[in-house]
Amino acid sequence: MADGSPVVGQTFDPYAVRAQFPILSRTVNGKPLVYLDNAASAQKPRVVIDSLVAQMEGSYANVHRGLHTLSNEATEAFEAARDVVARFLNAPTPDNIVWTKGGTEAINLVANGVGLSIEPGDEIIVSDMEHHSNIVPWHLLRERRGAVLKWIPVLDDGSLDMAAYAELLGPKTKVVAVTHMSNVLGTINPIAEITRLAHAAGARVLIDGCQGAVHAAPDVQAVGCDWYVITGHKLFGPTGIGALYGTTDALESLPPYQGGGEMIAVVEKERITYAAPPHRFEAGTPPILEAIGLGVALDWLSGFDRAAVAAHEHALYEHARARLNGLDWLRVIGEAEGKGALLTFTVADAHAHDIAQIMDRYGVAVRAGMHCAEPLAKRMGVTSSTRASFALYNTVEDADAFVDALIKAREFFV
Repeated sequence: MADGSPVVGQTFDPYAVRAQFPILSRTVNGKPLVYLDNAASAQKPRVVIDSLVAQMEGSYANVHRGLHTLSNEATEAFEAARDVVARFLNAPTPDNIVWTKGGTEAINLVANGVGLSIEPGDEIIVSDMEHHSNIVPWHLLRERRGAVLKWIPVLDDGSLDMAAYAELLGPKTKVVAVTHMSNVLGTINPIAEITRLAHAAGARVLIDGCQGAVHAAPDVQAVGCDWYVITGHKLFGPTGIGALYGTTDALESLPPYQGGGEMIAVVEKERITYAAPPHRFEAGTPPILEAIGLGVALDWLSGFDRAAVAAHEHALYEHARARLNGLDWLRVIGEAEGKGALLTFTVADAHAHDIAQIMDRYGVAVRAGMHCAEPLAKRMGVTSSTRASFALYNTVEDADAFVDALIKAREFFV
């Protein structure tokens, strides 16, 4: 491709990929940057950066309602990006894709819409491993509508207790909302089976794909879920953009989330009618540049053999994990079979924040805290942990630098 993007079927080369990310050539504290905070936010390839500049310099205008050339060009690029998201998720049509400002807003959109029909005692099932973005919106329904939250337990290895999940389902279950991949444990959940069981009980299903879409190549039609959520900044795209996939029936069942321009059909003094999905949920001027940038990012990512990328990331995780085996001061949190390339851990007699700050001295960027998953931290018996998360541009040298920096950080506390 003329923009330097990879071609499907070519051999996956992480060093060639890394060269496409300008920020990865910088140094931190005099050391080469080793960026392992990808689960929080991924870096951006040159093709995405250039696309944003090109759009602002050459074809920027507001979309949909203009009749002039710039507006038509911007609208075409904006809606083409929606097509890309639909293909990426294997949605039936682009009309199943709603633009949001991120995964959090997408979940809130669904929760607010579902909430209008929630009655006291109706049940919503979440899991102990959820990110706060897939907990707090449902808690709001508990507070405001009398919903009852039920929790799927997490087993010691970090996998979901599917037997307990089956027992939680019942006639009062309205929504099951679970993550595709845990942002702490790396666990990849059996979302097709979760969906099948929920539908058999008459419940709708929302899947938080903010991590899973990066590492697990989702197919929403094969999964069968009602809603699937992604966020752009973890998918090598801009911040401030995400998308909600919904089946036609699931989207049509929701009332508007916000009011304003674009989401209406007719506005009069005495009445109002709303646009059909997806525009019903896209009030006001949308994140035009961000959506276009996300489309470019997903096109770029789709150019790789996703299985080869997953294998590369897993090999990095296994390399680091093998080097850490036998260290009695290290506890790894989450080792479910088939997990993604996240390595979350605690160090004996050291706070996670201190470990992360010391590792930064060696140019290694990791994240520390509870990772917006307090119920999971409590379940695993920790008050904080450190997380290294691998991406397709990381290399074995990065994995080695991570281990070396961690061992050096530990020496500060001996």
